[in-house]
Amino acid sequence: MHSQVVIIGSGPAGLTAALYAARASLEPLVVRGLQPGGLIATTSEVENYPGFVDGIGGYELAENIEKQAARFGAQYKDALITKVDVSQRPFVLTTDTDETITADTLIISTGASPRHLGVPGEEQLANRGVSYCATCDGFFFRGKKVVVVGGGNSALDEGLFLTRYVDEMIVIHRRDSLRADPVLQERAFANPKVRFIWDSTVAEITGDEKVSGVVVKNLKTGETQDLAVDGVFPYIGHIPNSGLFKDILDLDENGYIVTDGRTRTKVPGIFAAGDVVDHIYRQAITAAGEGCQAAMEATWFLAEQEHLAKKQAAAPAEEVVSPALGQW
Repeated sequence: MHSQVVIIGSGPAGLTAALYAARASLEPLVVRGLQPGGLIATTSEVENYPGFVDGIGGYELAENIEKQAARFGAQYKDALITKVDVSQRPFVLTTDTDETITADTLIISTGASPRHLGVPGEEQLANRGVSYCATCDGFFFRGKKVVVVGGGNSALDEGLFLTRYVDEMIVIHRRDSLRADPVLQERAFANPKVRFIWDSTVAEITGDEKVSGVVVKNLKTGETQDLAVDGVFPYIGHIPNSGLFKDILDLDENGYIVTDGRTRTKVPGIFAAGDVVDHIYRQAITAAGEGCQAAMEATWFLAEQEHLAKKQAAAPAEEVVSPALGQW
């Protein structure tokens, strides 16, 4: 399987890249990965994406972009890329089913994954009361009491979604003030189902077959308390999904792929966009914008290579000089 443009990841960055590459008649191939639609697909409601006055569900937004790109020729494959070989051109990608895909250009939009608390009980009780997706699992906590850990937009947005089902939602935050947008804070403080535990963190998640409680530690006093709850939803940040490229591309100290400001990585023909690059804004609209940039850069790169190939073919043999591919 060969494509001029292969896109790894199917969140707003990858899907927008697919849309622009498809409109350039490049018939891009999108390898969806483990989370079709990216993290945005697990968000109950997106209220800040331009063009949707009343908001739109995250899954619906991703689905709409995917269909829009498919209309112009984008193709999709449900697989996970496990190996990338950039020592030859075209690049060679291997999937989790040992299929081989070759690509003239590669756009990395693998996004980021929720950061775990790293406390006793978390791993053992994952999917048994510990969840990182309120939209996915909120329904199963009807009439229950749950904890949301964190104080940013994700924590409050997903926590407020949980209040549709739960009897009580407790926000545990390590500081004494929230980082979330004012409009989300206002909604949370006004919601009778929500209460806060400040300057604290979850030190342990308890339970046998399922979550039965958490141990909460006050970071100022060091005191702990046992809190009976049925579910734990950590929203304490994300880790970029860049491990596949750690020996191929430059990564910063936190694992984010380093680009030149135009989505270009150190390897000519490889571009990166979205949350695997951006640890500052991390918005659907900024990811989409970078996806657009990456597709345009890939289009220009391919056009340049085609021009150079024609120039070489037309030149006398003694004048042919191999160019440095994709020089910035």
